[in-house]
Amino acid sequence: MDQAFVQAPEHRPKAVIAEAAGIPVIDLSPLAAGDQAGVEALAAEVGRASREWGFFVVLRHGVPDDTMARALEAQRAFFAMPAERKAAVRRDAVAPLGYYESEHTKNVRDWKEVFDFFPREPPPPAPAAVADGELVFVNKWPQDLPGFREALEEYAKAMEELALKLLELIARSLGLPPDRLHGFFKDDDHQKKTTFVRLNHYPPCPSPDLALGVTRHKDAGALTVLHQDDVGGLDVRRRSDGEWVRVRPVPGSLVVNVGDIVQVWSNDRYQSAEHRASVNSRKERFSLPYFFNPGSGAMIEPLEELVSDDSPPRYRAYNWGAFFRTKRNSNFKKLAVENLQIAHFKKDLDQAHLVE
Repeated sequence: MDQAFVQAPEHRPKAVIAEAAGIPVIDLSPLAAGDQAGVEALAAEVGRASREWGFFVVLRHGVPDDTMARALEAQRAFFAMPAERKAAVRRDAVAPLGYYESEHTKNVRDWKEVFDFFPREPPPPAPAAVADGELVFVNKWPQDLPGFREALEEYAKAMEELALKLLELIARSLGLPPDRLHGFFKDDDHQKKTTFVRLNHYPPCPSPDLALGVTRHKDAGALTVLHQDDVGGLDVRRRSDGEWVRVRPVPGSLVVNVGDIVQVWSNDRYQSAEHRASVNSRKERFSLPYFFNPGSGAMIEPLEELVSDDSPPRYRAYNWGAFFRTKRNSNFKKLAVENLQIAHFKKDLDQAHLVE
């Protein structure tokens, strides 16, 4: 196996990993029922899960079974294509949408292949922006895979509806109006959409004790909504003791990760979850994450309603579009420095107090 895939000894997965116990499993059916008391109870559950785990599992989430089935069928059909047909829609550092098989996370190559697309076709970039080194976000759809694009766009639409409902539950749980966070996701001429969908394929690995499908990381966006198949391989670092535990697949469920942006907005009331994808030597594995991100012009900082003299802002403001571009660039090669993280915008409150 290529040494580019080999994790440092301290990050290699153990042969046996315990199944996580106590993961919050939340039934979202009160949303469809319009039960106000039930919605408030849901918000409390979401808040507790966001504080204690940084993620949760949702059932009866409203994504139609046939929509899910068509998306999963399209995913398998794409990765079953010969390498040269997948390479026809290969992405690169300038145009980072499409197929890729050499992604890096934390400067280590992942044991996976992916296909990324924007749910809504982005407008073409201005020539001046391209000349200045702006990323070119253009979806690259395979031309010889009938129904592929339609199935995935239908899935993405259903996921957006769910993500907005989850965003409202997050807002409610923080004591904010349900639509408080909607403005960060508005679709207009002043900012570009950065929400994207990823198809993951993890082939069997000859050395699953040395490599990972995706190494340890936290999601940089607002929310990630993930479908994982029944093979299993999603691991989360348990906050109580720092141990890695396996998230058992639950039929009909979706896994929701709180991202770094929610951590910043909440001024550390909520914490994004560190997670990874393990691989095995016997079975291929598929997962389908929806990364719900703000528009490129959004400035991310602790929400003014959640800061006070007793709880000062813990982060400096940063532009999400610039952050997103930097993160995307780091996927293509091993860097000589640490990947950009929200920790780089963390304020030293003790030092600030001394200065005052």
